[in-house]
Amino acid sequence: MDHYLVEAIEKALGWNGPQHLGQQFAQGAMAVPALCARLLTPTRLLDVIMRRSLTSPQLRCFRGGEEMHPDAYLANAVTRRGQSLSMARMDRLGHFMESGCTIVLDTLDTFDPAMEITCQALQWWSRELVQVNTYLTTNDAAGFNMHWDDHDVIIVQLGGEKSWEVRGTSRTAPMYRDAERNNEPPADVVWSGTMKAGDVMHIPRGYWHQATRAEHGNGYSLHATFGFVKRTGVDWFSWVADRSRQQERFRVDLDRWGTAADRAADTEYLVAAASGLLGEYPQETYLAAREHERPSRRHVSTSGVFDPLTDVVCVADFPPRFEENGDTLDVVAVSKAITFAARAEPALRLLLSGNPANIERVSRVTGIDAAALAKTLVDEGLCAELTDELAAGYVGLVDTTWPPAVRTYPGTF
Repeated sequence: MDHYLVEAIEKALGWNGPQHLGQQFAQGAMAVPALCARLLTPTRLLDVIMRRSLTSPQLRCFRGGEEMHPDAYLANAVTRRGQSLSMARMDRLGHFMESGCTIVLDTLDTFDPAMEITCQALQWWSRELVQVNTYLTTNDAAGFNMHWDDHDVIIVQLGGEKSWEVRGTSRTAPMYRDAERNNEPPADVVWSGTMKAGDVMHIPRGYWHQATRAEHGNGYSLHATFGFVKRTGVDWFSWVADRSRQQERFRVDLDRWGTAADRAADTEYLVAAASGLLGEYPQETYLAAREHERPSRRHVSTSGVFDPLTDVVCVADFPPRFEENGDTLDVVAVSKAITFAARAEPALRLLLSGNPANIERVSRVTGIDAAALAKTLVDEGLCAELTDELAAGYVGLVDTTWPPAVRTYPGTF
C-alpha cells in the first residue's frame, strides 16, 4: 500500500523503513507541507465534532493546562422520540477557542475516511496497530504538563505553530501497567523548538515531553499524533498463557493440600509444560497470529443492491500473507485462509495491494477474469466495495497510477 504520508514521514525523519520506530527521538520537515491540509484542517475537525455524538474522554477540552468538566462543553440533546445524545456545545467551544484552549479528539480514524486509511497505511508499514488523536490549540493556551506516553508516537504538525520540549526516559520501557511508578522526568533536554506546518517528530515510548502555545499570541496549532502500540514480552507471555487453556493439566486446580512432594512434582511438571508452550509458540508465531486474527475494518456492504461491483479495496488491518502450495495459493488474513488457483496470483496481488483497484482494469492488465476473485474477497471480508465515500479518503493521499505498485512487506508477500 503506497501512501504519501508514509513516504513523507520517512523522508522527513531520514528513515528507510519502520525499524527505527521506538529507537530514538527524531525530528524533521516534510518536503510537501501541502499534504497537511489534505489530511485535516481546523474547520474540518470542528465539523466532525459538531456532527457526531461524543462523550468524554474521547472529546476533551483544556484551559490553562487544566481539563474542563465535560458539562462545560457537552450537552444532552433529546430527540423527538426521547433518545438522549451527547453533543458538543459548539457555541461554548467557540468561546473557549477565542480566549485560548486546547480541544482534543481521540480516534479520529473512526470518523474520517482520510485518517482511517492513513492509519491503515501506517499499520501495513509498521506492522503495529495505529490510532490517531488530534489536538487543536488556540491563541496562547498552555498545553499538557510534562508527561510520557506508553507507546511510540509520530506527530505531524498540520497547521499553525506549537513549542515543544522533549526529554529522555527516566525508566527503560515503561508500561501502562508496570512494576514501578515513573513520576520524575530527567533533567536533560533532548530537543526543544517550535513545530510548524509540515514538521514531523517521533517520540519513543517513555520519553517525557510537553507542548504549549504560551507566549505565541494570536493564532492556532493543529497537530495529529499517530500512536503505535508495539508488542512486548509481556504481551507474548500473556498470549502463550491463553494457549495453555488447551491443555487439561493447566486447567486443573492447583494442589493446595497435598504433600510437599506432591506439590513439588506438580510445580516441576507445570514449569516443564510452560517451557514447552514457549517453544511451541515462539515470538514469530505470536506476531503472525496477531496479524492473522485481526478482523477486517468496518466497511459498507451493499451486496450489489444499488450498483454492480466495479471497484474494490483491501480492508485488512495488516497486509495479507500469500502462501504458495504448488498449483494453489492461500491468502491468509482476517482469521481466514482462502485457497485460489496459483495462476490467479497477479490479479490477487493487485486486488489486495491496499490501493483502490478497478476490476475491469485488473482483468485487462493480468489477462485474468478478476470479477469472481473480487466477489470472493468481498464476501470473505478481505476487500470492500469502493463507495464514493470510501474513495474520498484516498484522493490525494495514495498513488493513483495504474497498475498500482505492489509494495513488498517482509514476511507477507
